[in-house]
Amino acid sequence: MPELGGTTAAQLREHAASLDAARPDSADPRTDDVHVPDVPLYLVGDVRRGDDMLDWTPAEAHAELARRARTPLTISEGVSWLLQEPDRREPGRCFMCIGSRKRKTNGALDARTPALWISGGTGRDGRENKGAPKVGWYWVNNHHTWPGFASASVRLGPSRVGLTGL
Repeated sequence: MPELGGTTAAQLREHAASLDAARPDSADPRTDDVHVPDVPLYLVGDVRRGDDMLDWTPAEAHAELARRARTPLTISEGVSWLLQEPDRREPGRCFMCIGSRKRKTNGALDARTPALWISGGTGRDGRENKGAPKVGWYWVNNHHTWPGFASASVRLGPSRVGLTGL
């Protein structure tokens, strides 16, 4: 089982699922402009952490990513990326996954956006979790000084990369 700073992929997925379960009012946690291939396995190309957009709001970053013809990562893609490239997990260099947003019962997007970062071992995290990866959220209209905005240039399903039967 792949590991990230002592936390297994299963533990990260379980935590991400618990965040979804806490809000049963959203059947599809993606923003309207994020189109994920309808297959269990797909490729995400040219992934970037978005360090050039520090101190932006998620709303500003979302518009800028669209202008750059990039697509924001979903929380599942962000976790998968860190499992594939654990060196992208650095202290003070976290990122938001603004392609995932909850929907309210009225259809509007929730004011929170998910993020991945490294625990400082303070507060509710506890000292024993210092350095562990963490899944949490930020407010969509607030400036945040240290997370970037993870994005990709493309999502490709198996048929687009010459694979079949997946």
